[in-house]
Amino acid sequence: MNTPSLDPELLRAFVVVADRLSFTRAAEQLNRTQAAVSLQVKRLEERLDTALFRRSTARVELTAAGEGFLTDARRILALNEQAIARVSNQRVAGHVRIGVMEDYGTRILPSLLADIAERFPLVQVDMEIGLTALLLKRLGSSFDAVIAMHPEGTTEGDLICRERAIWAAASTRAVEELDPLPVALSYPDCLFRAWAIEALDKAGRPWRLAYVSPSLAATEAIVEQGLAITVVKGSMLAPGLRGINPGRYVPPLPGAEIRLHRAATSSASAALVVDHLAHRLRQSALGS
Repeated sequence: MNTPSLDPELLRAFVVVADRLSFTRAAEQLNRTQAAVSLQVKRLEERLDTALFRRSTARVELTAAGEGFLTDARRILALNEQAIARVSNQRVAGHVRIGVMEDYGTRILPSLLADIAERFPLVQVDMEIGLTALLLKRLGSSFDAVIAMHPEGTTEGDLICRERAIWAAASTRAVEELDPLPVALSYPDCLFRAWAIEALDKAGRPWRLAYVSPSLAATEAIVEQGLAITVVKGSMLAPGLRGINPGRYVPPLPGAEIRLHRAATSSASAALVVDHLAHRLRQSALGS
């Protein structure tokens, strides 16, 4: 029995459709027609003798087999790109500009940027930390890529991972029992701030905005002292803080997604580096 070969172009079409959950949006990203992308996915399914997507007039969803195959497809594409980069006579060089949220920029990106510096020594990487809403407005003009947080179910950008928004308080003090509830939040453009205020108001929970800062580190320092509670990503709960389960004292919060947005005008070198960054981000998310 012959083992089917896996054409990287077919795998790439599959991964983009899986990320966008839309053949139309995938075709736009790949700069191909929707019919061409559909045909590529169909050929891959035929080679695997497995349905990777459930299609309907309303939506596209991964099957259980597709979910399992997605990780392998990403790994194969990443290894393919790394192999080409190693043996190619053309050395990747250029300038890549990245916008990212503070928690990812301080806890996730440093080690990944060090890896990029080693793998692509002639590439200059600039990184700027800020709020998702403001960074995305400058995609293309200031950034080749933006790593941003969105409400669950967003279809823009490439999905990196799903996150939980959680309430966080000091490990040593039950601040959530105070009335009104002291809250520490960022500026109005912050998605967590909007979610927190909306959830508290909807639940009828008395609260006050005790501390405002665009700095996550400053906010966490205030919360660690037992002066307020805040909202953070579940995977980013800092030492000295504890998560608060929704219930009597705090309301539930929406789900979140981390997505990577690419500028359409980026150079080929920048696109290669961003592809590698997206792969490493997903690896990091799986590891956590």
